[in-house]
Amino acid sequence: MANPLRIASRRSQLAMVQTHWVRDELAKAHAGLEIRIEAMATQGDKILDVALAKIGDKGLFTKELEAQMLVNQADIAVHSLKDLPTNLPEGLMLGCITEREDPADALVVHAKHQDKTLATLPAGAVVGTSSLRRLAQLRHHFPHLVFKDVRGNVITRLEKLDAGEYDCLILAAAGLGRLGLGDRIHELIDPSISLHAVGQGALGIECRAGDATVLEQIKVLEHTPTARRCLAERAFLRELEGGCQVPIGVNTRFEGDTLVLTGMVASLDGLRLIRDEARGPQEDPEAIGIALAHSLKAQGAGEILEEIFATVRPEA
Repeated sequence: MANPLRIASRRSQLAMVQTHWVRDELAKAHAGLEIRIEAMATQGDKILDVALAKIGDKGLFTKELEAQMLVNQADIAVHSLKDLPTNLPEGLMLGCITEREDPADALVVHAKHQDKTLATLPAGAVVGTSSLRRLAQLRHHFPHLVFKDVRGNVITRLEKLDAGEYDCLILAAAGLGRLGLGDRIHELIDPSISLHAVGQGALGIECRAGDATVLEQIKVLEHTPTARRCLAERAFLRELEGGCQVPIGVNTRFEGDTLVLTGMVASLDGLRLIRDEARGPQEDPEAIGIALAHSLKAQGAGEILEEIFATVRPEA
């Protein structure tokens, strides 16, 4: 009898929906395989009264899951890929990237603004977001809006919106869709306004490095086009030495056999925004990401990021 496959997951509703999808797809592919889910809360789930950027983001939503794999209490962990740091602990690897849902950011509005778009919201409208990436880009394009941090899971955030604490929220379209809340999407935000987070919309399955049996089991969920796009994005982020909670945005697309990566770094006030693109053969995605990072650094991105790290990082 084969050993059961043990999946570590966050306890949040969205995380469990994603993990159950992975479990069900693996069960379809491997008849008779026993699969168990071990759910737990992470640091990012427990601290809800502090802005994410102030906590520090080295494995904010992943450390506890990784610890379970390292002590052989779990075999894989399912992550929203945008939450998974680009540098993983020794002994662990990114074993699989699933097919991506729409990576766009989405506008969700209070009922009183159903006739508005992001561009037509009135001056002083309160926009809820916990993402510095979204904050910086939207400040750049819409300086007349007011931005307010919002924490909690997606359902909690929507409840705060409906209670009138915010005029609108900016959330990931993929997360809303996976929760069956796609009808709350009022507008998909165009990439010309807001580049999405690295890996947004895809799931990453992390496992122990060199575990051939587990790698063989999970490879059925690998989606090569998504993996190439996300590996380019992650190389870009890694080369900039950025993390999940800094104003770095991306967008990837294919033009024939060419992969095109657009990237952005912005100051927190949105006044400085550096944006460029790089392209190359899709079979070598990481080289494209590295090249784009070097291009943005040459244009001053490094100085912007140093200022941000000094501002938002917690004291040592």
